[in-house]
Amino acid sequence: IIRANEFILEDQNGKPRAKLAMTKDGPNAPAGPKLLLYDTGEKIRASLSVTSDGPELVLSDENGKNCAALAVNKDGPGLSLLDENGKRRVGIAVGEDGPKLTLYDANGRMRGSILVDKNGSGLFLRDENGKNRLLPVSNDAGQMLQLFDESGNRRAGMDFDAVKGRS
Repeated sequence: IIRANEFILEDQNGKPRAKLAMTKDGPNAPAGPKLLLYDTGEKIRASLSVTSDGPELVLSDENGKNCAALAVNKDGPGLSLLDENGKRRVGIAVGEDGPKLTLYDANGRMRGSILVDKNGSGLFLRDENGKNRLLPVSNDAGQMLQLFDESGNRRAGMDFDAVKGRS
C-alpha cells in the first residue's frame, strides 16, 4: 500500500504529464481528489475532480484555456461550452423539471433557450438588451406564442387553442 497526497507522472524528459492530488478547500472549489493531464508543452488539457458538489470534467485547448466542462451536481448533469475568452456560450442541463439548452452571446448574456418541462416545451429568444422577443406560454389557459418589440411590448400573439377551435 502506498499512501500519498500527490503523485506526478513524468515523461522520459522529466516533464509532468499527469498529476493526481488531493486538493484543499479554496475560493473556487471545495476539497477533493483531482487528476490533471498535461500535453507535451506542459499545458493542462484535461482535469477530473470530485468534490462534495459532485464530479467535474474540464477540457482545455492548446493554450490551456477551458473550452468545455461536464459536471454533475445536486441539480443534475450539465455541460458548458466556452469560447476563446472563457465565456460560456452554450449550456445544456437536465434538471428535475426536464432538459434545457441555453445559448449566450459574447458578453455572457442569455439570448435563447429551448426547454422541455412538465408544462410542455418552449423556445425563448431575447435581444441584445435581454428583452424577451419570442415567448411561448403554456399553462392551464392553453398554449400561446407571443412576439415582443424592443420595448417589451407585445406585438403579436397566437392562441393555439383558439386556432384548434377550443376557445
